Amino acid sequence: MTPTTDQTTAPQAPPARQILPAEERHAEELAFLAALDDGPRPPGWALTPSAVVTFVCGSGGESLALPARRRAAGKLPAKLVIAPKFVGERALVERCVVTLAGERGLLLVGEPGTAKSMLSELLSAAVSGTSDLTVQGTAGTTEDAFRYGWNYALLLAQGPTPQALVASPVLTAMRTGRVARIEEITRCLPEVQDALVSILSDRRVNVPELAGTPDASVAAAPGFTVLATANLRDRGVSEMSAALKRRFNFETVHPIADAEAEMTLVRGQATAAVQRAGAAFAVDDAVLDVLVTVFRDLRTGRSAEGWDLERPGTVMSTAEAVHVASSLGLASAYLAGGDVLDLVPGHLLGAVRKDDPADHARLLGYWDGPVRRRAEDGSAMWRRLWDLRENLR
Repeated sequence: MTPTTDQTTAPQAPPARQILPAEERHAEELAFLAALDDGPRPPGWALTPSAVVTFVCGSGGESLALPARRRAAGKLPAKLVIAPKFVGERALVERCVVTLAGERGLLLVGEPGTAKSMLSELLSAAVSGTSDLTVQGTAGTTEDAFRYGWNYALLLAQGPTPQALVASPVLTAMRTGRVARIEEITRCLPEVQDALVSILSDRRVNVPELAGTPDASVAAAPGFTVLATANLRDRGVSEMSAALKRRFNFETVHPIADAEAEMTLVRGQATAAVQRAGAAFAVDDAVLDVLVTVFRDLRTGRSAEGWDLERPGTVMSTAEAVHVASSLGLASAYLAGGDVLDLVPGHLLGAVRKDDPADHARLLGYWDGPVRRRAEDGSAMWRRLWDLRENLR
């Protein structure tokens, strides 16, 4: 069958994406803040440092007003509340922004699941307008990921030419004066990490294969810097050299201190995850409260009441709590039947028993301690959870 003209010329809709990068998810807010704050900006920055902090931490529920002359012919709203995107200390975000403004390397460290990568993405999107210039550190990452590689077909046909050179995300960030992100830097081998020493010191990359041409050396444009992340659990995997450490400011991202803030974040992110799967999130807040309480207790090794308990070896992060809450939401939506609370022990066991088989016994110990004592104190929710102990076998 011959397709009609309409079939061959009709534009194809772009494929749907599970998660948009921060600069697309929050495009309206970024444009609004760029128009609102016309103060001084560091070279190459899309927003002022103050506006970057507001973008990450939110406007505190305040509706910001944009003068009519800055509304880009009506494309921007007159007022907008900037939503908080990172749950943590504002002072931490401010220190990060100051470090980036000084074009010094920034290293975010912390336990897994403390939103280091999310903070890195948000900062890069606000500062550079893109979070795409990213290297994912692994044991297989090579020096080319920080410097450059070659298109070998062109290299064989033309020899070493600028057209055959394949720039790394770091080299592209240097050329354009943007932030380069390096995720899990301590997963890279030490000799690969050390390729960054000269980049952060000399602010240039030499290309000896192009000697004698203007492209033999790439100097960093104003605004270039490196924003890296590292998990504390990876300490010793590929320890950074003292020379490389000196070229970074270290900032520790701690777990969320406030229980209510953590509850709000878990509810919001789990709701978004279930909605992306095409369902409505229908997990009761009382169940989420139990879930977050269990995670906080096991994370700290101390219950909300002050009872000591044995911490599991695995990381009971907020990110893991979001995954469990999302699973409960999906089970409720697609496998209807029964009480969602009945599913909590099984999903918790799946989250806890990852690294150390002894963590199973530690979770049972938690049931025999805080869960039992709360049940004895008269809580119907915790009584039901205690009755489900057999589901942990």
